[in-house]
Amino acid sequence: MGGNGKHRWKISFHRPSSSSSSSKMEANHHNHHKQQEEPPKDFLCPIYGALMADPVVVSSGQTFERLSVQLCRNLGFSPKLDDGSIPDFSAIIPNKAIKSAILHWCDSSGVVHPRVPDPATVEKLVRALMAEEEVYPSPPPFSSPQLRVSERELIRGVAENPPVTFSHAATELGPRVNHFYSSSSEESVVITADNPGTPLPFATRPLCYSSSSSSEITESETLASSIPNSAPASEEEDHLVRNLKSVDVVDQEEGVLSLRKLTRTREELRVLLCTARVLLALKPLISSRYAVVQTNAIASLVNLSLEKPNKVTIVRSGFVPYLIDVLKSGSIEAQEHVAGAIFSLALEDDNKMAIGVLGALPPLMHALVRSESERTRHDSALALYHLTLVQSNRAKLVKLNAVPTLLALAQTGSSASRVLLVLCNLAACPEGRSAMLDGNAVECLVGMLRRNELDSEATRENCVAALFALSHGSMRFRGLAREARAVEVLREIEERGSERAREKAKRMLQMMRGRDDGEDEEGDWEKALRSGGAGGVGRNLHGPNSTTF
Repeated sequence: MGGNGKHRWKISFHRPSSSSSSSKMEANHHNHHKQQEEPPKDFLCPIYGALMADPVVVSSGQTFERLSVQLCRNLGFSPKLDDGSIPDFSAIIPNKAIKSAILHWCDSSGVVHPRVPDPATVEKLVRALMAEEEVYPSPPPFSSPQLRVSERELIRGVAENPPVTFSHAATELGPRVNHFYSSSSEESVVITADNPGTPLPFATRPLCYSSSSSSEITESETLASSIPNSAPASEEEDHLVRNLKSVDVVDQEEGVLSLRKLTRTREELRVLLCTARVLLALKPLISSRYAVVQTNAIASLVNLSLEKPNKVTIVRSGFVPYLIDVLKSGSIEAQEHVAGAIFSLALEDDNKMAIGVLGALPPLMHALVRSESERTRHDSALALYHLTLVQSNRAKLVKLNAVPTLLALAQTGSSASRVLLVLCNLAACPEGRSAMLDGNAVECLVGMLRRNELDSEATRENCVAALFALSHGSMRFRGLAREARAVEVLREIEERGSERAREKAKRMLQMMRGRDDGEDEEGDWEKALRSGGAGGVGRNLHGPNSTTF
């Protein structure tokens, strides 16, 4: 991530002076020792090249020195990084975790804490990068950290010649389907050898990525099938980008529909068309005021996000803040696609923290509770599940006071199984476990099991798994479980439940009798939670899927 790969700035560390030695052996030893103390790459600003004193996370997920971001924004420049991505500097958030890690590394390595760099030095480096990329600063009002010279001219054109307003869409990609999909074509069904009679459904594709009949072959799909499996012709991509960047809404609509259809079934095209040019042209259309343009732009992004190599690229291209805005105030259909996009992007481990830092958790919770669409609620719940696999997002969700809401949804909502998965993750951290115990989670979960109101065996297993996670390392659990008369419920599960549920019920009964070993339990329950104990959690997250959008 160090700049554009053309500069390699030498990093110096200010350390207490020591007496020099003329011995060649001592010099070699000193050099070897110095080499061992090179800081991790993530601690270095990709632009300035030195340890960051005031690190900030930008909209696309990367971390930079704050001064580097400010100067790039002032000069209207976004550098191309080593991985080919272009950062989005539209929003910055202090990265306290990285700052703490840098200071800890400095203390342990005997390196002086980094100081805020000299503005003149950083500006000189930024201008050198701009000269290499042939990008020049532009005065207000058209300066923007995301725009090159040609794009600023495009903005001027929009201001001088506003697009014609259309009251309706010219085209639509097939009829709108309003019912909730639950077929195995949209969910990966895991059937274990030790329990072949109990399928454990776990979605690996958003619900908005729906199947279509083989007879629905459109002109654009025929065009897609004629494109070779190698890289698409450059003129084809050029035509697509021209339409996406056009000031004419008809061209924009044609562009997003073409992109959506081209990436509908062809996995290789999803990878080949996920280029910096296409993403840069597509991003503004996520915020389009024309409903058909916006909806198909987000749907195209969902298609692109299905391929693992594209997931990090999309987040680092700065799409998440745009998606969050639509999730807050977009149409019902647009919100369905946004929830699916965030769920798909959250499957990638490298994206989880960035999506949480950029503020996706509150609107996802709101969508889970308030959305009129079952698809939106479904994909929002699974997005929250994947995001809470990392500790930082668990802590954020607990601070949002989400536990009481999730417990209420688990008892009354149609998303009980998926909500229980989120609760399992929260119970895996001390803050979440404490909040759940304070929120009467033990009595709620035991009551759900006692009333036998759960809609499937998988949901029942998730409920038992949430109780099992709560029992770990908590002296309070034993008393609360006795008050809720959990013993009789757990005994019934131990006798009649699935194998996973029986094992957890057995462990909890042993713990309540005082025969558990806390240290061993920690390893066991964490292992169970990760290996499918919560209804197949963690299995086949990126497996192939033949459905189409």
